[in-house]
Amino acid sequence: MAIARGKNIGISAKKLRLVMDEIRGKRVDDALAYLRYMTTPSAREIYRVLHAAAANAETNDLQDRDSLIIKRIVADKSITLRRFRPKARGRAGAFNRPTSHITIEVDEEQ
Repeated sequence: MAIARGKNIGISAKKLRLVMDEIRGKRVDDALAYLRYMTTPSAREIYRVLHAAAANAETNDLQDRDSLIIKRIVADKSITLRRFRPKARGRAGAFNRPTSHITIEVDEEQ
């Protein structure tokens, strides 16, 4: 079993989970092909982490890339950055920039 983690990705966990639900339990090659043609920025970040997990399994655990499946894929909430935007009459309006962590575990199918 190989694991890859993405740290402090500037996308909310809720937006990442929408894409993760589409590829959960699929074969790695199918999921990478599916993510490659999605237009959302969250798909690009998940693609990078999934590609790293597959490379870790291939290099470190000597597993066959063609038989890898996604065992677990999780988006956890990370720190929230508080930012300020100028408003009328010299005031400042606060808004939050959520970030998240991606964790993907891949393993050979039985």
